[in-house]
Amino acid sequence: MNGMGGAEAGPAVFAGTVFVLFGGALLLWTGVRVRHRAPVADGAGLVASAALAVFFGAVFLLAGVWCFTRL
Repeated sequence: MNGMGGAEAGPAVFAGTVFVLFGGALLLWTGVRVRHRAPVADGAGLVASAALAVFFGAVFLLAGVWCFTRL
């Protein structure tokens, strides 16, 4: 335990859950859009928008995992 008390554990769990759910949903949605060769972002190239969406999905997943490791 790294000194985080009960008052700080609740927000860390909430933030971690939100980050993991959003990152996972973004990666899943991007994968489905790419598989169907549909645009990931309106008005952007397929490769660039898919790469950015995958990057930010992974960033959000890592942020969620980091929040959970702070407990």
